[in-house]
Amino acid sequence: MTVLRNLPAAVDSCVPRPGACPGLLRIVAALDGGICRVKLPGGRLSSAQARSIAAAATAQACGVLELTNRSNLQIRGVRDAGQGELIAALLAAGLGPRVAAADDVRNLLLSPAAGLDPAARLDVGPLAGQLLDLLQDHREFHVLSAKFALQLDGGEALAMLEHPHDLWLGAMPGAEPLLAFGLAGCPLNGPLAAVTPAQAVPLVDAVLRLFLELAGTEHSRMRQLLAALPVSEFLDRLQARLPFPLRRDPAVLGWRRAAGPGAVPLGAHAQRQAGRQLILAAARLGRIGAGQLHALADLAEQYGDASLRLTPWQGLLLPNIPTPQVPRVLQELRALGLLLDAREPLSRLLACTGSAACARGLADTKADALKLAELLRAGSARPQVHLSGCPRSCAAAHTAPFTLLAQPGGRYQLYQRAAGVAGFGRLLAPSLSIEEAGAWFAAQPASGTSA
Repeated sequence: MTVLRNLPAAVDSCVPRPGACPGLLRIVAALDGGICRVKLPGGRLSSAQARSIAAAATAQACGVLELTNRSNLQIRGVRDAGQGELIAALLAAGLGPRVAAADDVRNLLLSPAAGLDPAARLDVGPLAGQLLDLLQDHREFHVLSAKFALQLDGGEALAMLEHPHDLWLGAMPGAEPLLAFGLAGCPLNGPLAAVTPAQAVPLVDAVLRLFLELAGTEHSRMRQLLAALPVSEFLDRLQARLPFPLRRDPAVLGWRRAAGPGAVPLGAHAQRQAGRQLILAAARLGRIGAGQLHALADLAEQYGDASLRLTPWQGLLLPNIPTPQVPRVLQELRALGLLLDAREPLSRLLACTGSAACARGLADTKADALKLAELLRAGSARPQVHLSGCPRSCAAAHTAPFTLLAQPGGRYQLYQRAAGVAGFGRLLAPSLSIEEAGAWFAAQPASGTSA
């Protein structure tokens, strides 16, 4: 791990804390070189910033970029000698935090279609900016774990709703705007209470302060604290320090967020803005090259609004494409090697870095995912599968419908997600080669592998 100790004055002289997770200011070593993680506000990236990342990744790293399941971006293969120049280039592009110690805590997930989705009940963009300011501007919050995360859901149809978060807020239906909220879960779990949008920032401020007060050094995540403290007691203490009442009536407590799409709806979709469409594309196993990112910046400028959005499905969204230009942009994206068809098996596979670049990996999961996709193309099965090189499950923040967990020697255990079963779910097979896994999926009824 490398921590840059001579930060530009624009960021300040604070040295970022040590940690195991990569950051923009903390490059973590892997078998293929250093990893630099760039946290993007709301997953958004200007075309100019995309070009800066592509240039830095080419000059100071191996040119390989990873799209993460929190809508962020990682530069892989950073060379030791180029770390300072890489970080300086990213900071100059406006990709870093205002305060160095705040880099770790800028963890706020939005729908990639926030502000664009016709189904949304609330444009959460302005509130997201306020919450990111809260996390950055209050130094007491900089001690939060680098994994401590928030989600802000505006009710969009295009939303990742299965990732667990330490705190989530979700727009509820009704004449009066309300944001439901919950702890140590996701919007699908149901709320603990609700507040108005104007009360959201004070609520989050109070939750974070109370968490830090109660958690101390023993608990780094909300789920750990709530395993030791009843949630009812946390809510009572929270209410005691809020200047407004939490809404806890039956209409709030009985509300449940509708589930999102079972598979990522790749392709073009109408926006709430008349005459404009967004295009959702998947990257092959969550990776693109620096040249692809540069070309995407060109497309965003030529056809869109000079911006890109990363998705929690390890893909990209191009917003504000004029409807007549959509066929041309789709053609260009296919030519770049991006995936636009949900029938393509690779669009439904996740794979971590694996043994090719991670010392913990027990199998070459990226290469095996490519083999599995080739095997699946021969049949009709299109399962959603996560290939994980170890139990840490880095590539998926949620439990996938099927998981292939690598074992010593490069074989896999096969799991299926099951209600009430912790971890990866129910064990279906204790030891499979990737060829045997492909045959297993091919032998299942189509309905059994399309979850």
